[in-house]
Amino acid sequence: MNSAAREPFRLVVISAGTSDPSSTRLLADRIADRACELAACHGQSEASSVFELREMAADVSSALVSQLITPRLQTAIDALAEADGIIASTPVYKAGPSGLFTSFFDILDDDLIIAKPVVLAATAGTARHALAVDEQMRSMFAYLRALTIPTSLFAAPEDWGDPALNKRIDRAAVELVLLMESGFARKIRDASWESYQHEYGSAGGTETGIDLDSEMMRLAAGGSVA
Repeated sequence: MNSAAREPFRLVVISAGTSDPSSTRLLADRIADRACELAACHGQSEASSVFELREMAADVSSALVSQLITPRLQTAIDALAEADGIIASTPVYKAGPSGLFTSFFDILDDDLIIAKPVVLAATAGTARHALAVDEQMRSMFAYLRALTIPTSLFAAPEDWGDPALNKRIDRAAVELVLLMESGFARKIRDASWESYQHEYGSAGGTETGIDLDSEMMRLAAGGSVA
């Protein structure tokens, strides 16, 4: 085994739970713990970093409206940039991931997590939201060109005592560890990172250069031209 393979896997957990304790964080922790156990079975150690988005809500809001990246937010961004794997866990409201969760990923460099393996996880108060993980979260990470693992995880209240949840966690952890072991994301970064366009936010701040007082913009806003 080469020296690079002996380096600990860097696993980053992003949790958008709003309470403390949080079922959203609990689900993410169970996945991370199982991945750590599996990595150890494969002779690998793992270093995990956890970021609670509720603690950075003001930082995320500020970055959305001003593109100001605070030191606390920069720490999370840097961790994602260096991550070998990511666990992204969110509560689901009104059939979609929380606004805090999506806002955080909105402010990232569009190519920051390209090719990185990501476990998608969500919790909700009802099983009616179960499809939100694959219908909404997976498409968002596809846009970011992350490598979402095949098994997604969702837990409603009735799932916590169901052995099937543990089986799905095991399956997701196996997929995550195998993808991290492959080193695919780092190979992509080393081989072609400079060929991608890197910018923060979906518009990269270019909207600030729009002339809002032009005739076209006044018409678009429902006004008239002289």
